[in-house]
Amino acid sequence: MQTRTLGTQGLTTSAIGYGSMGISMAYGTSDAHGDVAISAAFDAGITHFDTAELYGWGENEEILGKAVAPFRDEVVIATKFGFTPDFGFNSRPDHIRQVVKNSLRFLGTDRIDVLYQHRVDPTVPIEDVAGTVKELIDAGDVKYFGLSEAGADTIRRAHEVHPVSVLQTEYSLFERDVEQLFPLLHDLGIGLVSYSPLGRGFLTGTVKPAGQYDEHDMRNTDPRWQPGNFEKNLAATEQLQHLAESLGVTVGQLALAWVLAQDDHIVPIPGSRDPRRVAENAAAAGLALTSALLEQITRILPSGGFGARYTAENMPVWQ
Repeated sequence: MQTRTLGTQGLTTSAIGYGSMGISMAYGTSDAHGDVAISAAFDAGITHFDTAELYGWGENEEILGKAVAPFRDEVVIATKFGFTPDFGFNSRPDHIRQVVKNSLRFLGTDRIDVLYQHRVDPTVPIEDVAGTVKELIDAGDVKYFGLSEAGADTIRRAHEVHPVSVLQTEYSLFERDVEQLFPLLHDLGIGLVSYSPLGRGFLTGTVKPAGQYDEHDMRNTDPRWQPGNFEKNLAATEQLQHLAESLGVTVGQLALAWVLAQDDHIVPIPGSRDPRRVAENAAAAGLALTSALLEQITRILPSGGFGARYTAENMPVWQ
């Protein structure tokens, strides 16, 4: 597995990471055997593992921590703070410190490699957030500072207090909004971690219409799965699938290779409960796309997919 550098503070990981959210939330009931997929990811060369307090309030972190324990010093663990159980925000300094204390315990580790603010808290100055994370870095509890779903102003202000190593947001063939921030990320030396790089599973060729998933699956209400959008996204995915087949790869591998081709400082973190799918995703790191292939892909999806990436009430607001 190739490695990539995220930011200018020394953070280096595998070119493709593993997002563990789906083990505990958003894609049906919790999977008690998520450790099998995590182990498969490491076996495939993945060294970047992403979790969060929100993903089960300790459950996901505990599963991940136990699974990577045999090779803890060979991997990067990223987790996040900032949500409350009712999906409000809390990034007050005392709360950040408590979440980190809990996360270290759940993960069974002595440091967090990347600590993200999960969402910008409009009630807490980002300078206070960055200052608190800086204290945790100085104390050795955290190594690198990250932001998730933050806008240009927040990124700049946070970076002045302590260097931001990485921004995490959704980025895929279906979702391109973060491209407007690329010049800023380059100027400040900040890497990008791309979550949902497979369009929440749409770009795997195994999609079903809304209403045919587990009752707890977010795709039942995802705008991209609603009538009108679903058919257009399906047609585009089928075109991509034909292109992938001509290359002897899967549509998911093609989609991940496209993300990797956009910049050398991007690491996508697809998630899957299936060890075979995990290995398939990891193999996409070895797929190089020519400029001609990239142009073909652009013709199929020139500006992203059809439908918003969240419902209106859940849409992140960049600040």
